[in-house]
Amino acid sequence: MEKAKIVNKMIDFYRGNKSDVRHFLKVYAYAKTIGELEGLDAHTQDTLEIAAIVHDIACPLCREKYGNTSGNHQEAESEDLLRNFLPEFGLPQEMEERIIYLVSHHHTYKNVDGPDYQILLEADYLVNADESQYSEEAIRTFCERVFRTESGTHMLKSIYQI
Repeated sequence: MEKAKIVNKMIDFYRGNKSDVRHFLKVYAYAKTIGELEGLDAHTQDTLEIAAIVHDIACPLCREKYGNTSGNHQEAESEDLLRNFLPEFGLPQEMEERIIYLVSHHHTYKNVDGPDYQILLEADYLVNADESQYSEEAIRTFCERVFRTESGTHMLKSIYQI
């Protein structure tokens, strides 16, 4: 599976929005690293990495349609976009469905049903905390309430010195 082709397609998809490109590449790097450190099997790792690459596919549409990229809008708009975007890559159907599920829930922090979901939440938060300049208190609270992996928790605490 050529994740590089999916990365390249997402870069084209964002049509020069450098902020969106930087964001998804950082989330992808964190997700890949945490997944590897946590010892995910190859299939789950691939699913996680592809989900990280495409996790904000709805952002351009949400900006245009709603004027913002709030999580609930992203989750509502992601499935249709992904059903049009993913087929050209020839992913197994169950993997494609899992990616759609993960992306359509990546701002939902309860009922997390697998390590791929957990790590996607953590990787996205690691990036969002920096990009949105979250307070130390907000980061500490999110760490206690949401972070579960040893690797993601270590990274958050190390980066933000909490």
